[in-house]
Amino acid sequence: MTVCIRTADVGSSKVSMDAADIAASVLVGGIIFVSLLSNVVVLICFLYNPEIRKQVPGLFILNLTFCNLLLSVSNMPLTLVGLLTTGHPGGSVICQVVGFLDTFLTTNSMLSMAALSIDRWVAVVFPLSYHSRMRRRDAVMALLYTWIHSLCFSTVATCRSWIGYHHLYASCTLCNGRAKGAGTQFVVFTLALHSLTFLLTLIVLCVTYLKVLRVARFHCKRIDVITMQTLVLLVDIHPSVRQKCLDEQKQRRQRATKKISTFIGTFVVCFTPYVITRIVELFCPVPISPHWGVLSKCLAYSKAASDPFVYSLLRHQYRKTCSLLANKVFKKSPLNSSSLRMESSTGRSDNNINTANSIETPTDKPLGQ
Repeated sequence: MTVCIRTADVGSSKVSMDAADIAASVLVGGIIFVSLLSNVVVLICFLYNPEIRKQVPGLFILNLTFCNLLLSVSNMPLTLVGLLTTGHPGGSVICQVVGFLDTFLTTNSMLSMAALSIDRWVAVVFPLSYHSRMRRRDAVMALLYTWIHSLCFSTVATCRSWIGYHHLYASCTLCNGRAKGAGTQFVVFTLALHSLTFLLTLIVLCVTYLKVLRVARFHCKRIDVITMQTLVLLVDIHPSVRQKCLDEQKQRRQRATKKISTFIGTFVVCFTPYVITRIVELFCPVPISPHWGVLSKCLAYSKAASDPFVYSLLRHQYRKTCSLLANKVFKKSPLNSSSLRMESSTGRSDNNINTANSIETPTDKPLGQ
């Protein structure tokens, strides 16, 4: 009887493990599909809309989209194959290339997010001098730094042969097993990598976006004072109109907070579990559950699927461009640069009504905000 019970327990454990692998495979497959679709849409909008191409933040978004697309077609499929086959998905050369890309693309995308936050901070805090502070040449120099920074870490890891297939994450990446002989060098390298990418980006995001939020709240208070003075003067105003103004006033106060929370929150939720697991793996002798390792890697991958919505597709210009592209495909309506320029100008005029949206890029806002 005792043997039967133990056998049943082992069988149920194996079934649950298989179910977890299947669930992880479905999750990775969904992330690949959403990431490819959304980033391709962002790239198409960038190519078709001349107003987007003229903006300085467009360079950072283009770089971020490039990193996400390359990550979706190189690293994610290999992780999916590793989950399905529960083994090494390919030769050592392919794994070395994919591991190099894993470090390079992840680092590059984090620094691109930091650059976008700095751009928004300059646009909101220094609106009158934005075009002199953030020129196209400055954006190119910032992108050049992100590439050099990312190449240095990924090249060092590759030359030191610290890249291999890591069963904990079911992917080709930095591997502790291949760096056993390095000892302290690998520990210092890993800590420096996460400190100068994840931690640095998180600090930049928090500092810049909190300053942006402070300016947005200041504008909201100023608008609220004007709104309340107007409502007091308009004695004969209909109660429904008065209530609508009060509701818009409340939404205006919440809108900036929601956007800032989205920018910082998605970064923390997606990358923090993976980075913490990496650091714990260096110092903790207790083996980490492979299910948790795969989950943390999937969360890191999910940032590539969420970035297009967080930074691009929910903005007015991109939504208008997607609408025009959809009309062209399904209704055969003309799509040209003049129509895109007209829609962009209309979007900027609409956005001028609400100064609480000042955390958007400066081309969507007048200089007086």
